[in-house]
Amino acid sequence: MIDLRLLREDPDRVRASQRARGEDVALVDSLLSADERRRSSGVRFDELRAEQKSLGKLIPKASADEKAELLKRASQLSADVKVADAERDAADTETQELLLQLGNLVHPDVPVGGEEDFVTLETHGEIRDFTAEGFEPKDHLELGTILGAIDTERGAKVSGSRFYFLTGIGALLELALVNAAIAQATAAGFTPMLTPALVRPQSMAGTGFLGQAAQDVYHLDKDDLYLVGTSEVALAAYHMDEIIDADRLPLRYAGFSPCFRREAGSHGKDTRGIFRVHQFDKVEMFSYVAPEDSQAEHQRLLDWEKQWLTSLELPFRVIDVASADLGSSASRKFDCEAWIPTQGKYRELTSTSDCTEYQSRRLQIRVRDGKQVKPLATLNGTLCAVPRTIVAILENHQQADGSVRVPEVLRPYLGGREVLEPVAK
Repeated sequence: MIDLRLLREDPDRVRASQRARGEDVALVDSLLSADERRRSSGVRFDELRAEQKSLGKLIPKASADEKAELLKRASQLSADVKVADAERDAADTETQELLLQLGNLVHPDVPVGGEEDFVTLETHGEIRDFTAEGFEPKDHLELGTILGAIDTERGAKVSGSRFYFLTGIGALLELALVNAAIAQATAAGFTPMLTPALVRPQSMAGTGFLGQAAQDVYHLDKDDLYLVGTSEVALAAYHMDEIIDADRLPLRYAGFSPCFRREAGSHGKDTRGIFRVHQFDKVEMFSYVAPEDSQAEHQRLLDWEKQWLTSLELPFRVIDVASADLGSSASRKFDCEAWIPTQGKYRELTSTSDCTEYQSRRLQIRVRDGKQVKPLATLNGTLCAVPRTIVAILENHQQADGSVRVPEVLRPYLGGREVLEPVAK
């Protein structure tokens, strides 16, 4: 959530942010009104309680005639205090509910617009010309079948659409990717973490995933637990309700977990193969930093993502995501999109978001700097979303006979294999 003081001091900035997100601007005025009622009812309650306490001291000293009048006033005050207390609680509840609906403030440099209004910041690597090489590229599912690596038919039989098996070399390729990604993250100073896939409602709400993203979340009603769509949730809630000493920052974690997404609203999109699925594994970077360091940390996370994709020898571009395409917790987000040859376009492989103080305020995570205690900043960055990365590797490194060249960075984790060979039918 944002700072209420900022809302009071500069409501036009918050309105502009809501407008850029394509969200309800009237929410700002409703929140300002609720906050005013919360503060005025709080003042009223304090005044009545102060009078009540003063009266309590006068009654024992009063004469018989005065005492009757004072007791009458005390009875009225008691009733008034209860009413003021209820009004204060109701206004506070309304304020908090409205505040939780408000997205993070959009960074002023973010391009304004929808999904297609991003700005391309950089392009890396060479896009292969398969025609010049004398063959038509196969898509990742055909390659995965040839290699004995992907089985979507049995995935659908067992679990339904958008589920899959990684088999043989496909399973080994996932393990190689995860180990290589964790190795890079560890070398960069991240603490590796295996995180829970089930979290409590306060963890999910605290990271901002029960707002606009709620339709994509799986909920277990019987246990009131949520399946995470990213280990960001568990990593953000890891220090929930804690105060961290400033000299411990930055704290950087690399979490590995299964991830689950309903993919609501994606009917008919990416139905072939494993690009858009309900369950996948992912390595996620997460940072806790001082608020003034968040933009620099955001650039560092992006640099680590670029390093990873470059090591996989993939052509990719970096985009500055437009305002209406940001998640509610992100102030700014950069995506790295790899070229997918059979689709003839770039597709998202990684993203990194600067969430500023938005998540830490919701999760009550603060930093102690001397005598001052204040919210800190949180950031996240995907290092390796496994299925999409497999898609990009298979399609970009395929050869005419259906084999796939292994990027050098993965070879130590694949027993030295330089090429993934087709399996016998």
